[in-house]
Amino acid sequence: MMKKLLLSALLLSFFGMVSYAQEATEGPVTDEELTQYATVEVMTSQYVEQKTEELRNMILNNEVIDGGARYNEIKAAWGDEAKMSEANVTDEEKTAYQAILDFQGGLQQSVVDYKTGLITDSDVISVSVYNKVLGALKEDPSVKEKLDSLIEELKQKASEGEEDGSSEEAEDGK
Repeated sequence: MMKKLLLSALLLSFFGMVSYAQEATEGPVTDEELTQYATVEVMTSQYVEQKTEELRNMILNNEVIDGGARYNEIKAAWGDEAKMSEANVTDEEKTAYQAILDFQGGLQQSVVDYKTGLITDSDVISVSVYNKVLGALKEDPSVKEKLDSLIEELKQKASEGEEDGSSEEAEDGK
């Protein structure tokens, strides 16, 4: 009897959560929801640009590898001991190159973690709104068009903010 009561209570609470989640995703996507989604996309894009610049600086400003030309030599020889020997790749250069590869290898997961954090642990957007907009994007091409133009608009504002100072200062002035 107690098991049936517990099971019933569990099922009722589960269905309550499901209906709550469905309520959040019902109806057309609002401009505010689309703006929140676009903001996540722009912030993720900016994060990718920042990490790409870090990688570029790691390569160009590496004291051991001494710039992009040597990096490309090592890259071409990497994994082939004969070519590595022919290119006179030192142990120090191998270590520096491996550090760059490790950073590069972790970039994708870093971006995934960043975007997941924006969706789950920030005030930018809620998971239900993100999923609602994502679903609408798959179903309605006009939502995708609207999102793309909104993303471009936000990127434009962000780049104007960088030219005028920092983008944070531009946001504070709104």
